[in-house]
Amino acid sequence: MTVSNISRSKASNRVVIKVPEIKNYTLNFGPQHPSAHGVLRLILEMDGETIVRADPHIGLLHRATEKLAESKPYNQSIPYMDRLDYVSMMCNEHSYVLALEKMLGVEVPIRAQYIRVMFDEITRILNHLMWLGAHALDIGAMTVFLYAFREREDMMDMYEAVSGARMHAAYYRPGGVYRDLPESMPLYEASKWHSQKEVDVKNQNRQGTLLDFIEDFTNRFPACVDEYEVLLTDNRIWKQRTVGIGVVSPERALQLGFTGPMLRGSGIEWDLRKKQPYEIYDQLDFEIPIGATGDSYDRYLVRIEEMRQSNSLIQQCIKWLRVNPGPVMLDDHKLVPPSREHMKDDMESLIHHFKLFTEGYALPEGEVYAAIEHPKGEFGIYLVSDGSNKPFRLKIRAPGFAHISALDEMVRGHMLADVVAIIGTQDIVFGEVDR
Repeated sequence: MTVSNISRSKASNRVVIKVPEIKNYTLNFGPQHPSAHGVLRLILEMDGETIVRADPHIGLLHRATEKLAESKPYNQSIPYMDRLDYVSMMCNEHSYVLALEKMLGVEVPIRAQYIRVMFDEITRILNHLMWLGAHALDIGAMTVFLYAFREREDMMDMYEAVSGARMHAAYYRPGGVYRDLPESMPLYEASKWHSQKEVDVKNQNRQGTLLDFIEDFTNRFPACVDEYEVLLTDNRIWKQRTVGIGVVSPERALQLGFTGPMLRGSGIEWDLRKKQPYEIYDQLDFEIPIGATGDSYDRYLVRIEEMRQSNSLIQQCIKWLRVNPGPVMLDDHKLVPPSREHMKDDMESLIHHFKLFTEGYALPEGEVYAAIEHPKGEFGIYLVSDGSNKPFRLKIRAPGFAHISALDEMVRGHMLADVVAIIGTQDIVFGEVDR
């Protein structure tokens, strides 16, 4: 303490200490959201509890996916796509294989297109359930998190049924999908933890095919979404934490490069599934939900309605797939490996198999951009080929990168607690941001 800061009052003989008023101070924020568990460093400049400036630091995760892809044959990069946004796995794969198919000029069998769209929408619901559970948990609602993971468990079983993996599926391939939908679902077995009676209840909706299991889920899911809304939509605390928080005008949302629910929440009706249709989306019936005020509450309502629309799309795909059997992969062994049976009996098939898994295939020289309506926004792959069996350059257009860039603007003037709500409403996953 310096002498100048101390003075003595003559009347009371008390020592008066003049404390200098602190205007601003800097705060390290997090970890709070699941995405900020060590992969985001957010430095906040505070005036009391009000945010003056936010500086998001990325680079703490760096997956190096773009650089790794340049050293691998094309098919070997498909599993890397799953790991970008690890709650929207098959959607990441979809954009990558679309880029390869554009360059190769191949037409995917129609059944494979329906399967892809069905799993894109299953993935959209998976993503939104994770977003809803994490967002609500951040703001202080515990029950929604448990409800969301109850439904996610069934959807993870759908992933596992077709690919053998709960998360990193590598199911989409150039020319179609890895295999057709299985004719049976794995069944639970009795154990010392679960009696036969409990297991029989769990196995009730697993007696048929995967399509039967998915259809049973789609019949139950709208009631589950109703449960989430009962807990949140008119909840006084939820509305106090989200209404008027992180408002972005339609014009500013476009300038900032927003896509997906972040853009539609601001009232702009832009969805690649409608505006630039790919696969068979132009043959399906669905609506694009949009917000009115561009705040966190609107973005919540948009994603809730998107889950209902995705459920309807899945039902439309199931209806078509039931009555339209057919191939799910091209019959071109320059791109697709022959079956194990043919490989063991036919020398030419063995050569195709060996060449495909050692060298892969070459794309014609040129460049391509392919984008899909990912659960978080526009996810695009820009690929440059020099005619070899590996990409010359691969660049990923990650929707979350534009959204986290706008965090500073969205949180300024808000309270510290609102930062949590705004990170939640952005639905950030850093695997794709720091690619």
